[in-house]
Amino acid sequence: MAVTTQSFRAVFRPTGCAALVAGLLAVLATAAFAANDVPAGSASGLPVPRFVSLKSDKVNVRSGPNKDQEVRWVYTRAGMPVEVTAEFENWRRIRDWEGAEGWVYHSLLSGRRSAVVVPTLKDDIVPIYEKGDAQSGVVAKLQSGVLGQLKTCNGTWCEFNGKNFSGWIRQERLWGAYPNEKVD
Repeated sequence: MAVTTQSFRAVFRPTGCAALVAGLLAVLATAAFAANDVPAGSASGLPVPRFVSLKSDKVNVRSGPNKDQEVRWVYTRAGMPVEVTAEFENWRRIRDWEGAEGWVYHSLLSGRRSAVVVPTLKDDIVPIYEKGDAQSGVVAKLQSGVLGQLKTCNGTWCEFNGKNFSGWIRQERLWGAYPNEKVD
């Protein structure tokens, strides 16, 4: 919300105490957002944006937030990470690791954290270490697009587990955790 002279005039019109309180709350909310606080979703109260994962092996992605909107594509893999970028009632606008966006029904999403390996260059192989330290032993090497579960992240390293691998990976090599984010 942009705070303008016109919005202040509208708030401070002598229409009663309720308008004054609502206006002050709007100004405070804008100030909090400007201070880099993560805003809460209007429907869930959870932070937006945030990472979640797909709960089902079949998730319809629609062009708008209702069942009358066309299905743009269908995800066919449970556990894929997506980023919630907006909320409207029971619908969530999501973005995937390739940048595609659309709307899904909230019950098709899980708070369980997952991630996809994203190397610096497309053909790079990303090492997984025994510990969150590049001096520890390499336990696996993963290609771009490998899916796994985030167990924990300390802002630099994430414990990352998947089919036939388990170890620690540099956080910037994953799509599914924000830079410097701590995940418990």
